[in-house]
Amino acid sequence: MNSSWNLHIFPSLASTSQTLWDLLNQGAQPGTVVIATQQTAGRGQWGRQWLSPQGGLYLSAAIALPLEAANSYQLTFATAWGIASQLRQAGVSVGIKWPNDLILDGQKLGGILTETKIHQGQITQAIIGVGINWNNPVPPTGINLESWQASTNCLAIASLEMLTAKVLQGIESGIDCLACEGVDMLLSRYLDLLTNIGDQVYVNNTLCTVVGVTSRGNLRLEIAQSDQNELITPEIFVEPGTISLGYHKSPV
Repeated sequence: MNSSWNLHIFPSLASTSQTLWDLLNQGAQPGTVVIATQQTAGRGQWGRQWLSPQGGLYLSAAIALPLEAANSYQLTFATAWGIASQLRQAGVSVGIKWPNDLILDGQKLGGILTETKIHQGQITQAIIGVGINWNNPVPPTGINLESWQASTNCLAIASLEMLTAKVLQGIESGIDCLACEGVDMLLSRYLDLLTNIGDQVYVNNTLCTVVGVTSRGNLRLEIAQSDQNELITPEIFVEPGTISLGYHKSPV
């Protein structure tokens, strides 16, 4: 993947991803990035609005990677792992909450939204949208990086510009991992940073334990059942958006 990015920076946009789609329709190439100081109609998962007040990082990056449409979630896993890995290397103890949230001290630091265009079962264009809390106000389940650094005396990320550079490096390293090393290696690295392993959740009133994630993005859940004094633990697979795992502060 080409490491040079073509940046387009705006004081305010309705949506960085929508503006980037418009640029792609006008002939912009992969590697184009749209950044806004704030968004008035930011998009989150499942059609939710992503609140984007001034002070956060809001960017969308166009990437090119030949991939079957059924495997589109691999792009989200790649960029989530890549961004989290870059921030961890800088000293920020970020983890991943399935499927696409960046977690810091058990609270939401940011999120990733992958949008694609499909032709004959293949992804022809893809945009990675990223929102990360820098010094913007956040809800009770959220955390912003500047406040966390102040409370921990950690000065890993000195500025919003540095955070932007780390995010773009993360997108590139994640996509490179998927393209060059394959989904099995990517998934292994993603699972290493997943905060949900061992979490318990109810599905149809049945208690399950999170044991992993599939390459299609589904959560692997183990169900403990007793059958004639013998313990059997079948697995079920849950699609993104079906259940919410919630947030909980880390004891660390």
